[in-house]
Amino acid sequence: MFLSIISVQGQTPKKLNSAEIDQALKKLNFLGSVLYIAAHPDDENTRLISYLSNEINARTGYLSITRGDGGQNLIGPELKELLGVIRTQELLAARRIDGGEQRFTRAIDFGYTKTPEESMKIWDKEVVLGDVVWAIRTFKPDVIINRFNHRTSGETHGQHTASALLSVEAFKLAQDKNSYPEQLNYTEAFSPTRLYFNTSPWFYGSQEAFDKADKSNFIQFDTGIYFPWNGLSNPEIAALSRSQHRSQGFGSSGSRGSQIEYVELIDGEIPETKGDLFAGIDTSWNRIDGGAAIGKILNEVEENYNFRDPSESLPKLIEAYKLINKLEDEYWKTLKISEIKEIILACSGIYLEALSNNPYSTPNQFIEVNLEAINRSDIPVELSSVTVLPGSPSATPNRVLSNNENWREKLIYTIPKDAKYTSPYWLNKNPNLGTYVVEDPKMIGLPETPRLTKAIFNLKFYGETIPFEKELVYKSTDPVKGEVYQPFEIVPPVSASFNDKVLIYTNGAAKQIQLTVTAQKENAKGKVRLKAPTSWKIEPKESNFDIQNNGALRILYSL
Repeated sequence: MFLSIISVQGQTPKKLNSAEIDQALKKLNFLGSVLYIAAHPDDENTRLISYLSNEINARTGYLSITRGDGGQNLIGPELKELLGVIRTQELLAARRIDGGEQRFTRAIDFGYTKTPEESMKIWDKEVVLGDVVWAIRTFKPDVIINRFNHRTSGETHGQHTASALLSVEAFKLAQDKNSYPEQLNYTEAFSPTRLYFNTSPWFYGSQEAFDKADKSNFIQFDTGIYFPWNGLSNPEIAALSRSQHRSQGFGSSGSRGSQIEYVELIDGEIPETKGDLFAGIDTSWNRIDGGAAIGKILNEVEENYNFRDPSESLPKLIEAYKLINKLEDEYWKTLKISEIKEIILACSGIYLEALSNNPYSTPNQFIEVNLEAINRSDIPVELSSVTVLPGSPSATPNRVLSNNENWREKLIYTIPKDAKYTSPYWLNKNPNLGTYVVEDPKMIGLPETPRLTKAIFNLKFYGETIPFEKELVYKSTDPVKGEVYQPFEIVPPVSASFNDKVLIYTNGAAKQIQLTVTAQKENAKGKVRLKAPTSWKIEPKESNFDIQNNGALRILYSL
């Protein structure tokens, strides 16, 4: 199956302002993580996710068991797999707003079910349970929070309860090396510290019943706080995030003022301090070997940060980068290297870009790649080289980037012959009854297919060379929208589609159908045959096509 995920508009490059850099420094200095688990896109509590990410500064993920394939669609005709693609992108848009990260299992949302037992049977429990274990082992959350109550089978949507039951079971299995041992070829067993249930009066039927409930095992905190660094309250951020679920009609208005959230301890260590999810968990750099020295440097950076000139922090940030790069703990090393590199770029005002002259191409075809680098600070930065991957075309300017002077160069890049088409990885194989089939175990749970076509900019700060990745994108200027970015796509040389998605034959009479053959390369030639039962008469039996330039050809058939 080929399903293109060509986007009309991609994401404008992220450019942190001075206040956002300060917030990123706080997150860099916090080594704790939370994984929120529920069944579908739009099940997540965006208010709590935003609070954990932006106030606590924890790495916060949302594990949606499904991609929402069984929901409705208020914005278009797409349903099932295509709707799952749309809702995946809606979740990613939501996470870009509330600061969380997104994960999935291979489970298919097959619609409403009353019991978790039915959900588990259709999904193939062992497969989906393994995916939840995989998510815990790879995300490594100190704290897990369930959206739904695992003790209320039959009282709500069965997939909701199933998500909680899977979480409760996976909480124990993730630390057991005998459980899903094949995963340990790629990751390690991991033991989360605590498991919570994000409860509320809704789960008790009324506010009165909730008020009478035993709350000795509860933690409560006010998520209605205000963030001066971006001028929004936490509920306002949560509303913007939730409003990204457009296909489900979940547009939400922001609010202000106190809003209390409750979590009930389900399993794990009882926190020593009430009101603190991370009580007793070391969330400083001291939690890892070699981290103390890094924490000392970064605390100085945070305390002495100059909002008017963030570049003053660069010498210390480069010093911390060197130490992080030497860490033996691969999990924290990988995570924090990514974070500090983004901060280094932002503090220096450096802008890097790799643009294709076309929004798409086919394997074994060449494109022009336009590279740009500019340093908007007085810090001496040398651009050593730029390499486009996969492949090896490169530029080696070996020049110092002076303040506010552009460096530009054009490379001719050939798409590898074996390059894979841009497509949602979970749809590349026919699914089972309740789960998608994913051949590469390292891909399981990723929100979308990683884009492999990118440019590596090697920049030298104070003698230290740091590689920065930039995905290849296409940029155009729309007369209405202005600057518009699209992700670069790799597409088949030729594709075919029916103009009518469904035809109904009721009386045996022949019907005409129209097929459109589209070429994404010049001089595309070939033949088209329709597959049908042998008893069907198709005219013509075979059609030749010869498309000289990129374009489309329409062919009429009589069946």
